[in-house]
Formats: sequence, structure tokens, C-alpha cells
Amino acid sequence: MNTDSEDEMRAEYLREDLGKGVRGKYLKQYAKGTNLVLLDDKVAKAFPTAEAVNEALLGLLVLTEQTARITGRSGGRGAKRRTV
Repeated sequence: MNTDSEDEMRAEYLREDLGKGVRGKYLKQYAKGTNLVLLDDKVAKAFPTAEAVNEALLGLLVLTEQTARITGRSGGRGAKRRTV
């Protein structure tokens, strides 16, 4: 790498080909934060949109919460074990 031209573009790139840059174009998205996840191909086929994925996962959360309430521990002690 040539240290004399670190701030210069390579000759094969033309500034006019890059178009006009927009300062802060993604600032709101960056400030909000993003969470990218790579899906397995089978999952991506079953849930082709972000809305479909979110709907399925939110439904799973609801089901998990309901199941946890049904099968949750009572907080009391179980029957004592007999020792032989």
C-alpha cells in the first residue's frame, strides 16, 4: 500500500461514478440500533419477510409465557421422599 496516497481514490474509481453522497443518511437508523440475524435457508423460505419472522417469534414468546405459567413451580415444597 502506498502511504503517500492514503487519502486518494484509486485510478480505476471515478468520483462522478459514485454519485452525490448524503451526509447522515443512515444516522437515525444507526442511533435507533439495528439487530441483524442471518436465517437458515429453510427458515427464510418459511418466513419470507421481516414481518412474518417477527409475528412468528412474538407468537412463540406468548406461548412460552403461557406455558411457563401453567407448568411453573408452586413455590411450596414437594412431597418428602421416603428414605429406605
